[in-house]
Amino acid sequence: MPITSGFNYRELGGYPAVDGKTVKFNKLVRSAGLDTLSPDDQQFLYDYGVRLDMDFRSTEERKNQPDKVPAGVRYDFNPVLAEDETQNSKTAAQLQAMMREDPGNGYQHMLQVYWDMVQTTHAQDAYKHFFDALLDNEKDGEAVLFHCAAGKDRTGMGAFFFLSALGVPDDIITQDYLLTNETSKNRVAEVLAEVRKNGGNETMVTNIKALFTVSTDYLATARYAIKNVSGDVQHYLRDVLTLGDDDIRDLQRIYLTK
Repeated sequence: MPITSGFNYRELGGYPAVDGKTVKFNKLVRSAGLDTLSPDDQQFLYDYGVRLDMDFRSTEERKNQPDKVPAGVRYDFNPVLAEDETQNSKTAAQLQAMMREDPGNGYQHMLQVYWDMVQTTHAQDAYKHFFDALLDNEKDGEAVLFHCAAGKDRTGMGAFFFLSALGVPDDIITQDYLLTNETSKNRVAEVLAEVRKNGGNETMVTNIKALFTVSTDYLATARYAIKNVSGDVQHYLRDVLTLGDDDIRDLQRIYLTK
């Protein structure tokens, strides 16, 4: 999306889904933080149809970098994790202090994050609330925007659950997930350049890159955690996120078009 004062703003419309249908446009937007939004970009989101801003970040993240919520848009604070386990709200200096030693630290940390987003009650409750909001988003042309700090992990799992509920093929869901690496590459390059400028070694660079990008391994960990809990994602949606058959039908009615 043409947002100039933020990054990783993406429309979820247009993907193929169940029964030959496609996901509607102007219904659901995923993004990184709203803390840097210019007045023009705030107006763009309102004009685009955004009427709800759902914030998946932690209390600390919200306090330090509050959303610039467009006028006329309702704000819904719905933290997926009790704290920013993804580390995407940390400064380069803070990250360097954490990531000096083991080059696998960042990667292993992210695998744990994805396990937690599936397995913990706190995250499950947040994604249940997310679906409650999606089911209330009935009016055509009105959209929900959901985000975290970088729009890739907590937001990525929200998109994963949503697209799975609509019957979007797994390979397309994975493509949408990995698109973050393209849309965020300039930000990642800036962060890594800052790490090197401040004397960070290649171990730090490797770890911080793992924290600031997405990987099929991360999503595979989430899928494995889902299998461990419920067998597959459709059973997870029903048994853990408590979406009944009527809810699934309503989601498909609200968000799909022929």
